[in-house]
Amino acid sequence: MCKTMIVLRHCQSEFNRLFTATRKDPGIFDPPLSKHGLKQADELVGVLAGRSIRRIVVSPYTRALQTAAPIARALGIVPTVSPIIRERAAFSCDIGSPRSKLALDWPALDFTDIDEIWWSEGEESPESVEQRAALFRAEMAANAEWKHTLVVTHWAFLLAFAGTSVENGTWLEIDPRVPLPAV
Repeated sequence: MCKTMIVLRHCQSEFNRLFTATRKDPGIFDPPLSKHGLKQADELVGVLAGRSIRRIVVSPYTRALQTAAPIARALGIVPTVSPIIRERAAFSCDIGSPRSKLALDWPALDFTDIDEIWWSEGEESPESVEQRAALFRAEMAANAEWKHTLVVTHWAFLLAFAGTSVENGTWLEIDPRVPLPAV
């Protein structure tokens, strides 16, 4: 039985692949997973399938949805899409796809409670991400299912939520009832 919530950084996207090689923003809006990222997502199924996951919360970015898809399929779970766990708006990849396009691309998922433009317009402050992370932490701590929840999110959100940086396709185990240490 899980005693912690699992928070997973999405697998490698095309943006991550190109940015890592050049250290320049490649100008890709809402990038999909790279070939390597798709492989990472498939490999996560074997690793996470035995973790008593009953709920998946996923960011609306394509790279997060693609990361969650094989896990959700294997576990027979329909993910809950939540823009509160989106990436901090700072690069081209942080411009998402409109709700109407996501609903067409992902017909099995419910996007009705999401605004058409759900991402931040313009650069988002680190303090804003920290506020979203604190709100999500409180929501998860109040949810009886937190011990059986997988959260698929992004680098800056994870940094604010867990206080640490993780690589693509890597996860942490978190107890949302335990506050982050003061810095």
